[in-house]
Amino acid sequence: MLFGLAVIVVVEYLVLPQIAGARHSLDLLASVHVVDLLAAVVLEVAAIAAYAKLTQAVLPLGGRPGFSTLLRIDLSTLAASHIVPGGSAAGAGLGYRLLVGAGVKGTDAGFALATQGLGSALVLNLVLWLGLLISIPRRGFNPLYGTAAVLGALLITGFALAVVLLTRGEDRLARLVCRLADRIPMLDGEGVSRVLARVAERLRLLGADRRLLARAALWASANWLLDAASLWVFVAAFGHRVGIDGLIVAFGLANVLAAIPLTPGGLGVVEAVLTSALVGFGTPRGTAVLGVVLYRLVNFWLPIPIGGLSYLSLKVGPASTRAERTSELRRAAEESMAEAHDPRQWAKDRGIKLPGGD
Repeated sequence: MLFGLAVIVVVEYLVLPQIAGARHSLDLLASVHVVDLLAAVVLEVAAIAAYAKLTQAVLPLGGRPGFSTLLRIDLSTLAASHIVPGGSAAGAGLGYRLLVGAGVKGTDAGFALATQGLGSALVLNLVLWLGLLISIPRRGFNPLYGTAAVLGALLITGFALAVVLLTRGEDRLARLVCRLADRIPMLDGEGVSRVLARVAERLRLLGADRRLLARAALWASANWLLDAASLWVFVAAFGHRVGIDGLIVAFGLANVLAAIPLTPGGLGVVEAVLTSALVGFGTPRGTAVLGVVLYRLVNFWLPIPIGGLSYLSLKVGPASTRAERTSELRRAAEESMAEAHDPRQWAKDRGIKLPGGD
């Protein structure tokens, strides 16, 4: 119920105003550069391909599926994360099942997904922070991205500190966290310690393989930068070229805020933040609205049907009937919904005790 209410609020106050703004700017469509639009779509496709290469890079050579299979798996998980409440969690669960079904060992699939998500988020924050460091001296201090710069620095510093503590002082940290967690009514000290142990093991494996780190960083960076470039070209198609620092700050802010699980895939949040930030960096409002709307049509909406077809290509043969294809899609949606709405198991895996639990 709370999720439904949140979606209604987001649609009412964030999505609909953007649609209304686009209607008032339809006259700009007469001067749009079609070649630029096609180039923007190609860049977005390349961004998705780079994410599939990131998946490939973090999987071990033995038993690794082909690129085509990994691309379809990523498209399937992307579609799930865009339509299911709790988006990224449900998408990760579907991705795990598809990787295992493609012959990847369960431990390898779990490690790859964790590495992929962690590396992608870290690269995004670094890109945002670097953009802010360039933007502030050029444009002066602004409370919006000035605050974001501080938050970005804190996130990166906190991550670095967590890595040091987990990899070099895991036992002491686990004992301390366990004692603290046991004093909090809703936490289970042993459960929290197990979570820390899993995270520490993943970080040690990452740190021991410099080539893996380099490949993951390369493809994660390519994914975000190609995605940002697609947004830039969509706006440029209407005759305005956003400054690179403004683009990176707007793009980074929108995607960092989209990580808050308010709506699937940051629906409404991304549109509102991108439009407002681009206008703040000098983009005419009508151009910003239309550019963002077209960008999100390709970035958010188009992967949903393509991801559904990708899932069917992985699970159902070409000779299957329409009823079989429909049944397979329904089963996937039900499994993803079940994973997204299992708060008790989610809490248990993270050392949280719920009333009436074991």
